[in-house]
Amino acid sequence: MVYDLSKQTSVLRHFVAEIRDKNIQQDRMRFRRNLERIGEICGYELSKQLTFREEIVKTPLGEAREMLLPEQPVLATILRAGLPLHQGLLNYFDGADNAFISAYRYHHKDHTFEVKVEYASCPPLDGRILILSDPMLATGTSLVLSYKELLKFGQPSEVYVVTAIASEQGVGYVRKNMPQAKIFAAAIDKELTAKAYIVPGLGDAGDLAFGEKK
Repeated sequence: MVYDLSKQTSVLRHFVAEIRDKNIQQDRMRFRRNLERIGEICGYELSKQLTFREEIVKTPLGEAREMLLPEQPVLATILRAGLPLHQGLLNYFDGADNAFISAYRYHHKDHTFEVKVEYASCPPLDGRILILSDPMLATGTSLVLSYKELLKFGQPSEVYVVTAIASEQGVGYVRKNMPQAKIFAAAIDKELTAKAYIVPGLGDAGDLAFGEKK
């Protein structure tokens, strides 16, 4: 299942426009904050899919019947670009356990590349709700490899993917390799270049958030 949140007019589209804008995105702090806001909104929309439990909450003046999450999810992201989006999700699922994966593109001289996963830190996943976030879902390769790495820590009961901007190709790849996952995307673009960059996209999310790397 794919939830393309850009199909609804909301303030989310304003934040997506700002992370795309080549002038506004030069303000790193604002870029990070906008990704964080996108994570918050995606977290809210995603929460509508979760199971809640009715409980009695005592107030200073009486009792109220409210719906509470019986358990917090595990939030996972790919370093380093995923950190602001992850923080937005963590702002809403503030009792969540957290997982982090180090994955990167290793470029060959012929301009091809492969994705390598070098590190993962994760709590036990058996029977847990897993929310895996990546700001740019381009080919989908990094996300799928990261998910397979996380499966070494157990089998989650539910899997959600959160992304700021995805390509149609990346969404298709994730759906093929993670058919049980529900994908929440703030925007989905049609084009992917030969170098696997999303068009119009926004550029390199990691560099825009934290500075250029070698």
